[in-house]
Amino acid sequence: MAVGAPAPPVVHAAARPDPVRQGLSALVRTDGLPAALASVQDRDGRTRTYTAGAGDLATGSKVPEDGQVRIGSTTKTFTAVVVLQLAAEGKIDLDTSVDTYLPGVVRGEDIDGSRITVRRLLQHTSGLPEYEHLVGDDILRGRYFEPRELLDIALRHKADFAPGTTWAYSNTNYVVAGLIVQKVTGRPLGEEMDRRVIKPLGLRHTSFPSAGDMTIREPHPRGYRRDSAGAPLRDVTEIDPSAAWAAGQLISTNSDLNRFFTALLAGRLLPAEQLTQMRATVPIGNTGAGYGLGLMSRPLSCGGVYWGHGGDIEGYESRGGATDDGRAAHAAVTAIPTDGTATRHLESVVDTALCR
Repeated sequence: MAVGAPAPPVVHAAARPDPVRQGLSALVRTDGLPAALASVQDRDGRTRTYTAGAGDLATGSKVPEDGQVRIGSTTKTFTAVVVLQLAAEGKIDLDTSVDTYLPGVVRGEDIDGSRITVRRLLQHTSGLPEYEHLVGDDILRGRYFEPRELLDIALRHKADFAPGTTWAYSNTNYVVAGLIVQKVTGRPLGEEMDRRVIKPLGLRHTSFPSAGDMTIREPHPRGYRRDSAGAPLRDVTEIDPSAAWAAGQLISTNSDLNRFFTALLAGRLLPAEQLTQMRATVPIGNTGAGYGLGLMSRPLSCGGVYWGHGGDIEGYESRGGATDDGRAAHAAVTAIPTDGTATRHLESVVDTALCR
């Protein structure tokens, strides 16, 4: 270069767009969801959090970073862990009938608790009918349900199939599992979750709401409901989650869920024997996914699988899980989509985060 000649221009490579951020933004812009938020943990434990949309449609406020959400059926994994801990302690036998712990309680048309094992409850192979669709409007009205009342609602209906003959998801299974926990321990289910799982792992933003508590106590995005495609969104943040109980009552954050699932897979919550049983799955149709004991495996586009459990409850939908090498990702949106397309997009965000 000649002396005094101008220096060549510096060329900066364009920053690569973050695919997780793009995925969340698309859930808001394209799928019409009020907000989306995610937390992604790499195998070294480094975490990134993301948000998109508005945390409150009335005020336009931002989505709180790693805000609390209702996690719905992800609660089932917590319930299953408590049952499996009790199994490791010799207090529950997974292959013993429900009648051993709740004599005569589980009875109905083609329903006999002496033919249903605890394992079949946790794996959704019991044939017990679903109650959820019968209490939906009552949830929105703030009605409180006792766990036994939920079971009684389900038992008004005929069994879906003979125990052990096939797989079908039913929240009733986990209501019965929760009742067994309370019978065996003599303590409330939420207290056992707190003592056995939440406090030992330091899940400071995870809680099992007490009876009558309809609030989300820490910073959170508002939750919404759209009654049908094209209908206006209405705020359903404050509901009584007792209708979900052992099947879906917990409140948490994406980062707490990442911590929970990585700890679970690392053997910090269960002995090896019980963790192995938890991961023994049955196929979920032809989806490539499998259901174990309160734990699902899903194939990754980059190879291998991740382990987790999704959740839906009024106002919120979440998906996520962890891999055996310590990667973890959870994402949530602040309304249950009215069709499956947005849910698939949410699951794709999780896949993208784990495969980066």
